[in-house]
Amino acid sequence: MKFLSVFKDLNLRDKGAEFWENSSPTKRKVIATSLVGLAALLPFMGVGILDTPVSDYGAVLVYPVGMFILMALGLNIVVGKSGLLDLGYVAFFAIGAYTMAILGTHTSLNTWEIMPIGIALAMLAGFILGLPALRLRGDYLAIVTLGFGEIVRISALNTKAIGGPNGIANIPVPPSIGPIKFNLNDQKAYFWVVLIMILLTIWMIRRLSVRRAGRAWEAIRQDEDVAELMGVNTLRYKLWSFSLGAAIGGAAGVLYGSKTLFIAPEMFTLNVSILILACVVFGGMGNIWGVMVGAAILAYLPERIRFISDARLFVFGLALVITMNFRPDGILPRKKREKVIVKKVSN
Repeated sequence: MKFLSVFKDLNLRDKGAEFWENSSPTKRKVIATSLVGLAALLPFMGVGILDTPVSDYGAVLVYPVGMFILMALGLNIVVGKSGLLDLGYVAFFAIGAYTMAILGTHTSLNTWEIMPIGIALAMLAGFILGLPALRLRGDYLAIVTLGFGEIVRISALNTKAIGGPNGIANIPVPPSIGPIKFNLNDQKAYFWVVLIMILLTIWMIRRLSVRRAGRAWEAIRQDEDVAELMGVNTLRYKLWSFSLGAAIGGAAGVLYGSKTLFIAPEMFTLNVSILILACVVFGGMGNIWGVMVGAAILAYLPERIRFISDARLFVFGLALVITMNFRPDGILPRKKREKVIVKKVSN
């Protein structure tokens, strides 16, 4: 019981934030560079406690670990920053993957040329869905987004032109980047690309969080009616959050398609959306670092204990229940604010 009490009272976020704020700019750069370098070396750490006993360690680092972190960061913009419940996030992941599959097998475009197209199509889908849906709130919004995710999957399942239930095979791998070659037998290159995408996403979110868009999202999350009363264009900023989150999901989908070389509708079920949402809630909604930790744990743990077969689902669920019981705001919850000044984001 003493251990559980310590676990419950543990406030890693405040300690980490205090240490970071008290550090000099030079020290911050050294810490950030060291962490990025350590992350880049993860593919070489598959021997020992980090090794996954059944699945290939290098493949697990790319999917699910790396891509779950990337998608959780995207969904965190919608759920954590803006307070909107999205249960159909897998739809944008599927749009990116199918864009890669269709263009990769029918044109001469490579992965890097298809990437912006997949991102644009996912953003467009997010805008089209968000324009009518974001006028709704709470459970109604959740039901609409859930339906959108199923519409995309069922449409792919029943469209023979894109493979139907058989999916699309023979998707090309990405072209080499200098001396770095993409090989399914050694997936370090894929992991490094995912890592770069994660870093770019973190940079974008942090830049937006301290600007008008970030303050608007914070105001909407706290109280949408008050934010709108004070002059915040809530629909516009909710569309921005939805579109940006969709773009990140689309980018992850493009890379996922080029990694698996085959996609089918059953890869994009509701379970994926629920698991990504669980990563956000488990880590700490609104906190970038918490979301990353939560996604890494929820993606890696099932693969680490896969050797216990079906019992791993029980262990996985039990770990979630215990953690959320003692850390209801997540492992690293966001810093709570006493007051939100919304007039800064008006007009």
